[in-house]
Amino acid sequence: MKKTAKIGAVAAAAAMAISLGACQSTPTETTVPSGEPAVENTASTQVYHIGIVQQEEHAALDAATLGFQEKLTELLGAENVVFDPQIAQGDMSFCTTIVSKFVADDVDLIMANATTALQAASSGTTTIPVVGTSVTDYVTAGVVESNDHPGSNVTGTSDLAPIGEQIDLLTELLPDAAHVGLLYCSAEPNSLFQIEKAEEALDAKGVTYTRYTIADSNDLQAVMTKAASEVDAIYIPTDNTIAKTMDLVKNISLEAGTPVITGEENMCKGGGLATLSISYYDLGTVTAQMAYEILVNGQNPADMPIEFASAPTKMYNPEIAEALGITIPADYVALDLT
Repeated sequence: MKKTAKIGAVAAAAAMAISLGACQSTPTETTVPSGEPAVENTASTQVYHIGIVQQEEHAALDAATLGFQEKLTELLGAENVVFDPQIAQGDMSFCTTIVSKFVADDVDLIMANATTALQAASSGTTTIPVVGTSVTDYVTAGVVESNDHPGSNVTGTSDLAPIGEQIDLLTELLPDAAHVGLLYCSAEPNSLFQIEKAEEALDAKGVTYTRYTIADSNDLQAVMTKAASEVDAIYIPTDNTIAKTMDLVKNISLEAGTPVITGEENMCKGGGLATLSISYYDLGTVTAQMAYEILVNGQNPADMPIEFASAPTKMYNPEIAEALGITIPADYVALDLT
């Protein structure tokens, strides 16, 4: 594959901040998407206290938390719900500290956003209901018995995108990519799960691939530089560690002329060429509906199957496509980079 190199600029911002010791929390301020059916508020006058533990701060996780808070507020009524949202900044020990506080406060429900946060919540309580979101595979995370029958106080929504279709997207846009790099953080079981699915899809297509792993964000520059110099294209799944540093991925990939396909839209905005992505905001709203069923209608999380995202969309980054000289088919949606 012929490579070109240009360096563009990207803006990526999503903010949440109120402190809990070394942790942070965030309010919500955007509106529920138009087109959703109106939901009658059938909640009682009880005030529900909801603890939110978010693994770290980046746009996809922020969107899921926002969707959860806004939808649950709509369902319960603003006067009937109090949120305590906390961000652990990627530290498992902070997740544990946050969950311990929620347990001590005897909250009515814990929402755990991303795998590490969910593992901490699952370990921290067997009595308080826990709903997860932005978690790729609950069984691999070790928090449920099965997706159909969780079997404990934990249920939630999965952000598992159709990995095979993402690889189809890669080969559609980059038909000359004979060697694909698979870049992910080895500390994230959710990422390894997706990489194994990607390898199955690439094997089926007869495409050669190489794994490139980082232990944490400190490794990214060296590993990404090596990968970009050795392969024709790079695939990065919904990896929380890399999602926070997509500006570095962008700069290296453009300098080498190596396109990057990402697992979700916010990573693509940060420097990927294209993605087949779910909406994390919508995922959060589904999680809120599950929470409502538990809080108001008395459903048992043990009996509530894990819900999966639907209707992913083909998206592309117009700045990256122009810089690499790649023509994008008409059925892809251009991401708004403003």
